[in-house]
Amino acid sequence: MHILFVTATRIGDAVLSTGLLNYLSERYPDARLTIAAGPVAAPLFEAVPRLERVVIIEKRRWALHWVPLYAAVAVRRWDLVVDLRGSALAWLLRARDRKVMAKGDAREHRVRQLGHLFDLDPPPSPRLWTAPHHEHAAKVLVPPNGPVLAIGPAANWRGKQWRAERFAELAHRLTAANGLFPGTRIAVIAAGHERAQAEPLLKAIPTARLIDLVGNLDLLTASAVLRRSALFIGNDTGLMHIAAAVGAPTLGLFGPSPIEQYAAWGERTAVVRTADPPESMFREGFDHRTTDTLMDSLSVEAVEAAAHALWCRLEIAAA
Repeated sequence: MHILFVTATRIGDAVLSTGLLNYLSERYPDARLTIAAGPVAAPLFEAVPRLERVVIIEKRRWALHWVPLYAAVAVRRWDLVVDLRGSALAWLLRARDRKVMAKGDAREHRVRQLGHLFDLDPPPSPRLWTAPHHEHAAKVLVPPNGPVLAIGPAANWRGKQWRAERFAELAHRLTAANGLFPGTRIAVIAAGHERAQAEPLLKAIPTARLIDLVGNLDLLTASAVLRRSALFIGNDTGLMHIAAAVGAPTLGLFGPSPIEQYAAWGERTAVVRTADPPESMFREGFDHRTTDTLMDSLSVEAVEAAAHALWCRLEIAAA
């Protein structure tokens, strides 16, 4: 059996789709999987069981990226085509069965929207697969000699990025002698091109307790690192969804983006949002290309309290 799974370009959306991919893998244990994804998200799928190949969808003007994808997959008759991008591709391919994602309800979480495609309630939770070399690399980068607080201070859009100086103050409070994780090491995770965003946080952490992973991780090694973390705190990004998918206690920071659709998913997660509602952030003349952060109404005190509440809830659940 051969399944074609067409998923997202963005890391976060691709992570959220992995629950459905895992469902298909378990429902059809003999199936060979071909996964089509954007170039940034594609590495997430390198260790998927029974993976035949990953086809990269390079974005092109006028939706011309569908042409090379069609050429790459049209030679086969597929047993099942799952298209989460709602394109016409599935209807152009030879296939015994097709599932094509329609536009979902904006009031409903993306994971639930995906579950509707196969009438799954509850919907399958996201999960990620790693290879032994990812786990080994994570063990080298983060030796298992005590807990680690992981922080994701960057974002792909300045508007939803909490200030690095506030992350620094939060890290100081959480790792102080009377904090949640006294004396704990702090791992700062971001892409190489995001170092400038993370720099104020990096400079504020004592060298002896800093694990600087900015630009040092591929996506699946980041997954393995986050699995070893006591707690992850970060902006609404793909990294937040990775942390939640691998089961790390995850606190997501939200401002302009919709919590209803993109909150961190799972029993070990929580979100905290700005005091200002999203609708107040997009006034006349707003330009996403020039805006500064829209997260300033989220205080350090609010995030610290949310971290304590999440940790308390998890401790009670584990008792």
